[in-house]
Amino acid sequence: MEKLSVIIINYNAGSFLLDTVHTVLDLGTAAKVIVVDNGSVDHSMDKVDDLASSQPLLTCIHNKTNVGFAKASNMGISFTGENDDLLFLNPDCVMKPDALDKMLTCLRSHPQAAMVGPLLLNDDGTEQAGGRRSVPTPWRSFVRGFGLSKLSERYPKLFSDFLLHQQPVPEDIVEVEAISGSCMLVRRAAIRDIGVLDEGYFMHCEDLDWCMRFRRGKWKIMFVPNARVLHYKEVCSKRHPLFVEWHKHKGMIRFYRKFFRHQYPGILMWIVALGVWIRFGVLATSYSVRNVGSMIGIGHE
Repeated sequence: MEKLSVIIINYNAGSFLLDTVHTVLDLGTAAKVIVVDNGSVDHSMDKVDDLASSQPLLTCIHNKTNVGFAKASNMGISFTGENDDLLFLNPDCVMKPDALDKMLTCLRSHPQAAMVGPLLLNDDGTEQAGGRRSVPTPWRSFVRGFGLSKLSERYPKLFSDFLLHQQPVPEDIVEVEAISGSCMLVRRAAIRDIGVLDEGYFMHCEDLDWCMRFRRGKWKIMFVPNARVLHYKEVCSKRHPLFVEWHKHKGMIRFYRKFFRHQYPGILMWIVALGVWIRFGVLATSYSVRNVGSMIGIGHE
């Protein structure tokens, strides 16, 4: 029977990291737990390194700098068994009891499933955006960016949103176009067929890229609604929001050009790219204004 290895990418996750490592080890399901640290400076790896010295299932890999999620994940893959299926788990994810068992059952019972994703929850219990989604094509992104999804009730095929969290949660396992990289169970045979993560993405969009490549290779992406995972979003990225947004927008441009440049006329792709960078400019301005406002507020105290 296939074994399971768990890969956790850490970047200044604080106490969340050790808690997540303990949770995974206590499940008793993983043959290996690989923690890849991307140059953290918050000492979050100290206790994990201590644990690894007495825990043979745990391996820690230290990068001197932040090499990005995709490259760090591929490094983790290289330390796993050749036939191990892989669970990629963010350190800010808390798996509910039986969540992993339900995901593994789905993977084992659906031979064509390359990836399995859980129901991601916010800390208030609501479904988190991005856990199940359609592929954000340039058109779908345009629809979402300009609020045209309001027209989806009348024209669902033309104006549907690519995020599905506002739709009712399905009662049973369903196939979706994409899941979130924060918690994804991946079949090793599918990786051998399609390849590892694209390291051209630094952070964000590499999960969408993988979903696209798996589906083009006739593999399926499955969503398990009764496998619940609490995700404390952006724990590792909240210190540098503008840095994250830059790479998120850069990743979307790479994603669009990689998969859609032959479907959209060149001028339209230029318009899409312009829209992406305008959006980034608006966000950057917003962050700058907030920072200035905070500094002024501090000065008046």
